[in-house]
Amino acid sequence: MSTEFKALDPATLDWAKVDGLMPVIVQDATTLRVLMLGYMDRDALEKTRDSGKITFFSRTKKRLWTKGETSGNHLDVVDIRVDCDADTVLISAIPHGPTCHTGSASCFSTAPGNFLGALDALIKQREHDRPLNSYTTKLFEQGPRYIAQKVGEEGVETALAGVVQRDEDLLGESADLLFHLIVLLRSRGLSLDAAVAVLEERHAKAAEKTAS
Repeated sequence: MSTEFKALDPATLDWAKVDGLMPVIVQDATTLRVLMLGYMDRDALEKTRDSGKITFFSRTKKRLWTKGETSGNHLDVVDIRVDCDADTVLISAIPHGPTCHTGSASCFSTAPGNFLGALDALIKQREHDRPLNSYTTKLFEQGPRYIAQKVGEEGVETALAGVVQRDEDLLGESADLLFHLIVLLRSRGLSLDAAVAVLEERHAKAAEKTAS
């Protein structure tokens, strides 16, 4: 987990523009799904930064409250970003339990998310729990070498589907390949995010080279 957010200086935000209460959007760090909107004063932001758990300012109770202080459903901070006008905060967090008081994962019932990120998190959990009669458990028990073989097989089948089969077949084989690739990464203690980060780094370097 990144701790770069610890360097955030609340004094750099435009508190006067928002009358001392900054709107804060909370996003699931894994699925990218928007979880909730809350408000922070400077003290709440400082406490969030220092503790690593999201703390808001309650507009009804007129006090600070840490998410999960009664329910136990904390939001652990991964990153804190400030928008270009310094009057809105975006926090990436790892939720422990449902975020919404209704018991839902998000306060926005139809909020879009990153399914691949959610699948990666599920596969990580399956590796830890090893539920019986699970295909994913069977793969993990066979080990990385076996999983790598499955990735190779799915890669060949995907390539063949791309040449001589229908679009539906190509999509199905591509889905199988993505699934087994995520399992292989997890079997080596790696995540899909780590692979995506490599792509992002390459893209940034290519863009920098093009601009120069």
